[in-house]
Amino acid sequence: MSVSLKHKSNLIRLAALIAVFGNAILAIAKVVVGFLAHSSAMIGDGVDSGTDVLIGIISLFVIRIIDKPADSEHPWGHGRAETIATSFLSFTIFFMGAQLVLNSLGMLFAKGQPVIPSPLALLVTLISIGGKLFLAYTQFTLGKRAQSSMVLANAKNMASDVLISLSVLVGLILSLWTKSSLPDTILAILLGLWIIKTAVGIFLENSRELMDGNRDQKLYQKIFDAVQSVPGASNPHRARMRQIAGYWDIDLDIEVDGKMSVREAHRIATAVEKKIRERLENVYDVMVHVEPKGDRTPEEYGISENDL
Repeated sequence: MSVSLKHKSNLIRLAALIAVFGNAILAIAKVVVGFLAHSSAMIGDGVDSGTDVLIGIISLFVIRIIDKPADSEHPWGHGRAETIATSFLSFTIFFMGAQLVLNSLGMLFAKGQPVIPSPLALLVTLISIGGKLFLAYTQFTLGKRAQSSMVLANAKNMASDVLISLSVLVGLILSLWTKSSLPDTILAILLGLWIIKTAVGIFLENSRELMDGNRDQKLYQKIFDAVQSVPGASNPHRARMRQIAGYWDIDLDIEVDGKMSVREAHRIATAVEKKIRERLENVYDVMVHVEPKGDRTPEEYGISENDL
């Protein structure tokens, strides 16, 4: 189902507000209790929640940009601001994870008497698990409705946070049981590596849009089927699709009878565009180039039916 730009902005704004306030409460609680309870893993979990606060704040800022209409400098609108912000977030998450790993490694090899975490951390971790489950669900639901890569990336991040909090809980139990801080410190290192992995995954997924890539070949087949459904249109080729903040920009060439009038060829091209919009959701623009049948030019780029 297609979603309007205004409705998308409202959904992203709501998701961002929920993320900011929910994660701020969890982050403050985990960092404060982590220091009081001497739990490196809980502090790391709190830092991870802090990244979610940052994501929410940046999302609110991005909304102000993508809400702007297209202009002479940005004829495709300002939707790519969301893509750029998602890339920035992946770098931020990566460096926070790396910092957690480095700090935990320093504690692992530090001299002196290790401090065993306090049972107080167990209660806060259980609360964190419940809170993260709620936040992950709301972000995923709103992200799907808004068809926002940024909100969905945040939903994945929060879903992984649930696993992080569960692992923190296990680490705390092991530390209390063994009377050693080693399980807690090792877990903090693993948490940092997990945060790094999440950041890399978000970046790789987002880079596909920045590079105008598309891994779903079935979408091209829908375009070709749409062309074949229009009488007078044939041989769809040099098709290209790129995504701009969840909306598709599509270019393709079709062939028509070379003796046809310009008006009739234009009517067919318009019908092709309409059929494509009927078969694909969230289409921003369709550019159909008409060629006389049989007068083919070398296909230096794009996708044709033979490529599928």
